[in-house]
Amino acid sequence: MRYLSLTAAAALGVGFGGIVLAETSIRPVLRPQPAASASDTTVGETPVTETETLSNAGFQDWIKGFYPRAMAKGIRQSTLDAAFVGVTFDADVVRRDRNQSEFTKTIWDYLDTAVSDARIANGQEAMRKHGATLDRIEAKYGVDKYVVTAIWGLESAYGGFRGSNNTVQSLASLAYDTRRSAFFEEQLMAALTILENGDVAAARMNGSWAGAMGHTQFMPTSFLAHAVDFTGDGKRDIWSDDPTDALASTAAYLKHHGWQTGMPWGVEVTLPEGFDYTQANREITKLPSVWAGMGVKGVGGPVPDHGPAAVLLPAGAEGAAFLVFDNFEVIEAYNTADAYVIGVGYLADRIRGGAAIRASWPRGDRVLTFDERIELQQRLTAQGFDTQKIDAKIGPLTVDAVRRYQLSKGIVPDGYASLRLLERLRGG
Repeated sequence: MRYLSLTAAAALGVGFGGIVLAETSIRPVLRPQPAASASDTTVGETPVTETETLSNAGFQDWIKGFYPRAMAKGIRQSTLDAAFVGVTFDADVVRRDRNQSEFTKTIWDYLDTAVSDARIANGQEAMRKHGATLDRIEAKYGVDKYVVTAIWGLESAYGGFRGSNNTVQSLASLAYDTRRSAFFEEQLMAALTILENGDVAAARMNGSWAGAMGHTQFMPTSFLAHAVDFTGDGKRDIWSDDPTDALASTAAYLKHHGWQTGMPWGVEVTLPEGFDYTQANREITKLPSVWAGMGVKGVGGPVPDHGPAAVLLPAGAEGAAFLVFDNFEVIEAYNTADAYVIGVGYLADRIRGGAAIRASWPRGDRVLTFDERIELQQRLTAQGFDTQKIDAKIGPLTVDAVRRYQLSKGIVPDGYASLRLLERLRGG
């Protein structure tokens, strides 16, 4: 259930509770990534647009070879037969997996969509409609019901877009492709185990093109590990119109990953003049009262000492600043992209009735392209600020290299990899 970089899903016109509002199903990166790490097209992979080497005839032969492997894992032939009725090779899902486009949105553009007026209003309507259920889920798992609702909103537009692809067909097609066959065969085996367990019938096991399922878009392995039967009907049903099991499963997932009751994900803060931007580092944590002594103040008033917090500057010194707590990292277990975590937390706060982010964003900036991120890392390394990897990922190693370069040039060391910084690097 993890992501790394950011890509927005296609815009959808959806409605909730009879209210038709323009919304988007927001998934900052396409879902199917290995559990321990995730990436879009990696350096060294050549995007492929043709699937002529893959055919339905070859796919049907692959299925025949897959049957014994599945049966060795305890899947009955009757389950396999039911799951593969009418299943054919889906070249479209393979093409989409091979050509995942890189992220082209800034965090402010992402948040404008993720936390739109429509998504806030629909979230509040969802809370009214399912309030009693969400209250019971919060009482059992101790996870903030507004955060659970916000994940629901970002993953499927509150159930409005759960995906209509046949999950077995999608996963089998992706497993038949050789690019990431082991990962997708593992997911397919998990999906068949779900069918074997009787949680859902094969005809109802639908989801995204890449195998994410239900209201909160669980991959099959995550379903097996974390889904719960909250309704008590003997099935862990995340597919039906009733979102109860899906919402409870999301809370159970967050609880398993360490959610702390009563702790926020983060709060917006202001930084004082002369702030030492080298302190804006996820590895540097202090109690909010200590940060306050350094001039870091909550926008809405003093920040209680919920626990150690770090200063996060998702758009550098010219954008909003946040103190983020351990629960920020818990949401990262659902999706590792900072923008997604901020989107979940911010949407939860807005559904709750909280204020909009007050700070401005550097809206004149644009996101660096893939090639520009590669160039940034190459130029930093060539000038003695080794990023250790040339992979187009602006992670902690590259941020550290950016900071060291900024310090050497007397620039505010906020670690922000902007086009302006790249242009300065080009100048020597």
